[in-house]
Amino acid sequence: MRIRSAHFLKFLFTLFFCTLTHLTTYSQSYTTPTSQSFASRMRYGGAIGLGFGNNFFSATLAPSAIYQVNPYFATGVGLNFSYASEKDFYDSTILGGSVIALFSPIRELQLSAEFEELRVSRNFDRDVPFIDQDYWYPALFLGAGFNTGPVTVGIRYDVLYDRDKSIYGNAWIPFVRVYF
Repeated sequence: MRIRSAHFLKFLFTLFFCTLTHLTTYSQSYTTPTSQSFASRMRYGGAIGLGFGNNFFSATLAPSAIYQVNPYFATGVGLNFSYASEKDFYDSTILGGSVIALFSPIRELQLSAEFEELRVSRNFDRDVPFIDQDYWYPALFLGAGFNTGPVTVGIRYDVLYDRDKSIYGNAWIPFVRVYF
């Protein structure tokens, strides 16, 4: 069953990518005013996270920037730094980056494709029976969200999800995306 679902996910990804590429090419046929400068088409956003718990701490800083190619399509890059620690258990550092494509066929709908590559380093305390880990983890998210201007709320799915290595608890991840 897992092989069939993997083939189905690859098929869905291929279909989504081809559709996104076709629609992006079609949307670029509209002319945009040439009076807009490069800087005026740039939008900035990102995420900041902070978590505390019983002997637990986590922090995330993930800035990003996108270039609004036309009213329908934007593309950009992001960085990710996360640190987590649980006393007498482990420390984890995650560094990486991503590239993102956003497509809005109508103002209220935003479709996205994002490739993220993360370097994961988990160091366990000596008294814990786990082996330290240091590896690269790729994620490919396909998402859809409701767009209200600078804020988009939606859900995305990691088609490369590996529950043993992913830093995410599930392949389905809700998101709030903000760009100014």
